[in-house]
Amino acid sequence: MKVLAFYGSPRVQGNTDLLIEEALKPIEAAGHEIVPFKLNVMNIRPCQDCGGCMMSGVCVMDDPMTGIYRAIREADRIILASPIFFFSVSAQAKAMIDRCQAFWCEKYLLKKTIPAGPHGRKGLLILVGGMKKDEGAECAGNTAKAFFRTVSVPEHEAVSFLGVDAKGDILKHPTAMKDVYEAGKRLIS
Repeated sequence: MKVLAFYGSPRVQGNTDLLIEEALKPIEAAGHEIVPFKLNVMNIRPCQDCGGCMMSGVCVMDDPMTGIYRAIREADRIILASPIFFFSVSAQAKAMIDRCQAFWCEKYLLKKTIPAGPHGRKGLLILVGGMKKDEGAECAGNTAKAFFRTVSVPEHEAVSFLGVDAKGDILKHPTAMKDVYEAGKRLIS
């Protein structure tokens, strides 16, 4: 299986990175191909709402999203990991998600979905944030739900960790690392 891993945090080796890397351990151990995308360093331009993708389902901008589009089409599994910023995913993750408008046009206007392939398509959402209330995870989760649905991933699991803010504090959480490791195992089962 081909597994995409979207690192949505600007903080290198922060809580989000630690979580996604733990989720990837059982996937790597099982010998699956992992394709990482560290969104903060990719210089993805935001969607310009130009309408260029409406007739073809293809974005007219040429930037690192071109490779992401290809990878999404070939993926069996997709992991999106992000910190929760202002009740949503990070700007880096949101820019990538917004550029998937081309997939939305392809799916809903042109009536073409991404084929499921022999392994089907599943996703995993990993969220972490300093706020202790559920609203941030719920709102960010809704954004991710729209992303997964748009890229023809019919089912995904979401795991979130709240009240975790300082870099590395996720390692103090009593179950976080075990939870994401198990979620990674379930993703490929």
